[in-house]
Amino acid sequence: MRVAQAAGRLVTVLAACCAAASHAVAQSYPVRPIRILVTSAAGGGADFMARVTAQRLSEALGQPVIVENRPGIAAQTGNEFGMGATPDGYNATLASPGYTIDSSVRASKFDPLTSYTPIIMVGKAPLVLLAHPSVPARNPKELIAVAKSRPGELAYGTGGQGTMTHLTSELFLLLADVKMLRVPYRGGAPSLVDLLAGRLQVVFTPPQTGMPYVRAGKLRALGVTTAERSRSEPEIPTLAESGVPGYEASNWHALIAPKGLPRPIQERLNAEMNRIVASPDFTKTLLSHGVEPAGGTPAELHEYVRRDFYKWRKVVQDANIRIE
Repeated sequence: MRVAQAAGRLVTVLAACCAAASHAVAQSYPVRPIRILVTSAAGGGADFMARVTAQRLSEALGQPVIVENRPGIAAQTGNEFGMGATPDGYNATLASPGYTIDSSVRASKFDPLTSYTPIIMVGKAPLVLLAHPSVPARNPKELIAVAKSRPGELAYGTGGQGTMTHLTSELFLLLADVKMLRVPYRGGAPSLVDLLAGRLQVVFTPPQTGMPYVRAGKLRALGVTTAERSRSEPEIPTLAESGVPGYEASNWHALIAPKGLPRPIQERLNAEMNRIVASPDFTKTLLSHGVEPAGGTPAELHEYVRRDFYKWRKVVQDANIRIE
């Protein structure tokens, strides 16, 4: 009996010591600069998100937060490097849909469901479906009707094999049950040039890239890909509400770390980032770039990543996508 009681007291003491140590780790962290890895080149949407996040996080933590760009093979090069870094709280990655897509279209050195520690969803943005004015359609339902009357004739551009713009297009074709001609490009900008010239009929693109041409009357916005209308472009209907039930695709941005990040640091970063995401100035900055602030728990982010992974894997399989 006395042995059992002594063992119980020892367990209690050890638990208290572990809790105290965890609290100490969270309170002392960080003691040196933190790096946020971006899996794309400088100047894009993910780079912008990483830099505004880094600035606010640096102010909150009292240490420099440095953004490092590691583009290559879509987002694969950066993601592999990021998930292979030391899980000490000084290496984070600003992940985007490429994180959940890449392993379905090419060999990968990491498992997107098990090789990371979720921290927080920072924000989500739609892509917008744009059409050249020569296309006799003012909404997705009319576009579907045109495509069904001319199977394989309408051309759509995608910015790279297995990228977000490619898979959002394929998801549209699958759910709408239509056939169009895919024209691949090395990036989104060349496809937009050809759309403006009328050599393409439709393209999915970020709103900040395409909407200036819509406002100038050179292109037509048919719908956004997110489940709800964008606060930045509320006049544009969602694809789901205007002809493609069940359609949803977000160009999301989440802060993650390598597998094994100590829980106290994960919780500290999540708490600080939730305060940042909820702040009026951060919200205003994101909305000005067409991004909806998100926030939430690590568990919620992990569930989102899981759903996104299986959704895009099914699209890759159903559309028979192969790397060219």
